[in-house]
Amino acid sequence: MSSASSGRPRVAFVTLGCPKNEVDSDRMAASLAGRFDLVADIDDADMVVVNTCAFIREATEESIGVVLDVAGEWKSAAEGRSLVVTGCMPSRYGAELGAAMPEVDAFVPVSEERELVRALCRLAGLADGPSTVPAGRLIPGPSAYLQVADGCHRACTYCIIPSIRGPYVSRTAHEILAEARALVAGGAKELILIGQDISSWGHDLPDEPTLADLVRKLSKVEGLAWLRLMYVQPDEITPDLLEAMASSPVVCRYLDMPLQHASREVLRRMGRRGDAPEYLRLIGTVRGLLPGVTLRTTLISGFPGETREDAKRLLDFVRDARLDYVGVFPYSAEEGTPAAEMPDQVPARTKIARAQRLRDTADEIGTERVANLVGSTLEVLIEGVDEDGRTFGRHRGQAPEIDGFVFIDRECAIGEVVQAEMVDSLGYDLIAEVR
Repeated sequence: MSSASSGRPRVAFVTLGCPKNEVDSDRMAASLAGRFDLVADIDDADMVVVNTCAFIREATEESIGVVLDVAGEWKSAAEGRSLVVTGCMPSRYGAELGAAMPEVDAFVPVSEERELVRALCRLAGLADGPSTVPAGRLIPGPSAYLQVADGCHRACTYCIIPSIRGPYVSRTAHEILAEARALVAGGAKELILIGQDISSWGHDLPDEPTLADLVRKLSKVEGLAWLRLMYVQPDEITPDLLEAMASSPVVCRYLDMPLQHASREVLRRMGRRGDAPEYLRLIGTVRGLLPGVTLRTTLISGFPGETREDAKRLLDFVRDARLDYVGVFPYSAEEGTPAAEMPDQVPARTKIARAQRLRDTADEIGTERVANLVGSTLEVLIEGVDEDGRTFGRHRGQAPEIDGFVFIDRECAIGEVVQAEMVDSLGYDLIAEVR
């Protein structure tokens, strides 16, 4: 096996799926320090770790495609290369992957993440590695994801996550705060709280602290400019949480709350609470207590048993709620979930057509709301320079990678927070001039 000048095997990570997988990859990569050298380009690597997603069929298919591409194009190009697959796909499909993918040298499911070092050491012919995973951050930048919990205690009938990630487990406030301080000390100006459901944080800890308690503590971390909340379930958005958000200048007035549908009947079949009137009341309360708040949600179109009336109710809700960002997904029947066995599965063409109507309506509203920001002056966190030489960043109402960018008229340092006037919009993006 070829190796770097240090004599250590070189490892590259390929990460697929959601930000939670990015956090997992960063943590696993940090655990390799001292035994392996990390490289960004797989062509420079002796070993590649593909961290997979298997949340829905399309994600699984993408993961399989990437693994086979790496095996065919990278592994076969040189002797002695090793390929390891981690994450959700091994957790979901287990032992059957070994027979289906003989090109892969080792599979490490989510629950055995700490065994990655041992697996790589075995493949590289090294002595057994440590079984602990230290905290670490190897990808610098002005924003960092901070995982507050893993797993899920909910029983949504369409979702495979509980069987992949296991039951809900909160990290302690002490552990979270220590990592937050380390991330900020390492250059992060923005921390983004993530988990399958961050709103349930603390329910399983002694004394049952709440997300509001954690937000108040994190907002006092010295040097932190922005704190953002992602994956907050609507039934856990409490007055105390909204007060904690409103009272701190650090907390972004931004809420990502997965509603999934607006028909009461469909939501009950999904194993979820709420309906359109309840959600509209909640949105009104949030906007009343957090003026200028940015709201994001995800919706599922074509769930089993969804009627034309249900689809119309959801479309009407999107028009009435006037949310800033809406992710729309046609329902995907996932093996092993109760919903996949339900009667009255909606035909694929109908699901896609309904999803497209929702997307078109949501985009019309969302881009109009972005355009309404023109003329305002907003804080912008500078993230970098694009391939056209334009400086770009995000304002507080834009989460990384999913909500668009603000393009700035001059060079600014990465990580700098500037005041900028929005002078034009293009879709979900904004053009701004620094003041």
